[in-house]
Amino acid sequence: MYLKREAEKFLQEITADGKVGIILGARQVGKTTLVEHVFGARKVCFLNFDIESDKARFLSAAALPPLEGLKALGMPEILVIDEAQRMPEVSRIIKGWFDSRLPVKILLLGSSSLDLLSQSAESLTGRNRKLTLPPLLFSEAIQSTGWFNPDLPKDNVQLHFAPQLKSFLMQRLCYGSYPEVVTSSKPESLLRELSSDYLWKDVMQTGLVKHPDMIRRLLLLLAHQVGSEVSVSELATQLGIARPTVERYLDLLVQTFVIFRLPSYSTNPRKEISKSQKIFFWDTGIRNALLNQLSQDELRPDIGKIWENWVIAEVAKNNALRGYPAELYFWRTRSQSEVDLVVRCNDVIRAFEIKWAVRPRSSRAFSHAYQVNVEMITPNQSLMLGDI
Repeated sequence: MYLKREAEKFLQEITADGKVGIILGARQVGKTTLVEHVFGARKVCFLNFDIESDKARFLSAAALPPLEGLKALGMPEILVIDEAQRMPEVSRIIKGWFDSRLPVKILLLGSSSLDLLSQSAESLTGRNRKLTLPPLLFSEAIQSTGWFNPDLPKDNVQLHFAPQLKSFLMQRLCYGSYPEVVTSSKPESLLRELSSDYLWKDVMQTGLVKHPDMIRRLLLLLAHQVGSEVSVSELATQLGIARPTVERYLDLLVQTFVIFRLPSYSTNPRKEISKSQKIFFWDTGIRNALLNQLSQDELRPDIGKIWENWVIAEVAKNNALRGYPAELYFWRTRSQSEVDLVVRCNDVIRAFEIKWAVRPRSSRAFSHAYQVNVEMITPNQSLMLGDI
């Protein structure tokens, strides 16, 4: 079952302007499916560099003059190279083809930004446009239900389908929003496969991880600490490894789209925490599977943490799709006043408290400091997060 993606229009724009498209995102977020859906009626050549014969076919074509190389691939309208980070020289070869003005649109797909972006920065500067594809947005995932009508105003959906909406929200908080997980009748088994070594296969293949089990231990610590400030020094102590090693592992997990950082917002370091960070998972299902806590009970003790991670991830996914126009932060003073999410875009600031059960907490300190009203996000706003 294909679910319509917001990314479709951005992908169309990328190919329309004639540049090389670079589509990044974690494994299994639907990069190949998206491309197949958007360009299924056109002549497309798909190569997957996880497959040795496809790599050999590409290298054979690359050894020929550019036009002859394209003919060897069947003269496609669109050339799609999946897992492009597997071949370090791919960007240099594609640069030569691009500069030869071949009659083909080229898309590079990668599940790791670690190598692909550094390669493209060197070879494809000014010749590429990037699209980050996250797991499904809530507005995309809800299409999988039989009761949702996208033509209805959001307020009407909330009013007339409140029980169904709450049930589906709990499923997403528990199981996350990877496309196959959303549409599967057995989401738990799929999540356990994803949360094994498969999702961070790219991390393992860098050769930078000497002890693979350390990645899982690090992720377990991060899963427990979601919503709290993270100390790299404390993580290093708990894992029994050096701080630089922890920082490198965190960078690898960020670059392979497993986690993302939320830095602290500060314009007054004397009063505000200015160097702290929180770490969230792009997908709450992965977080829950790591902890083997796949309950849909809204009374589970960590529901507040999951809700905060889910909301911030929804905002981060929307931001990523649009090319990161906004900067995302949390805010806390040294006197413990805090705001869960600060969004700054074009010098406009919005601030949010994220609460599963509404228990008012004073946010007057932020309003006083920045003259910004702090808004509350509760489960009733789940359909509205795309507007942030």
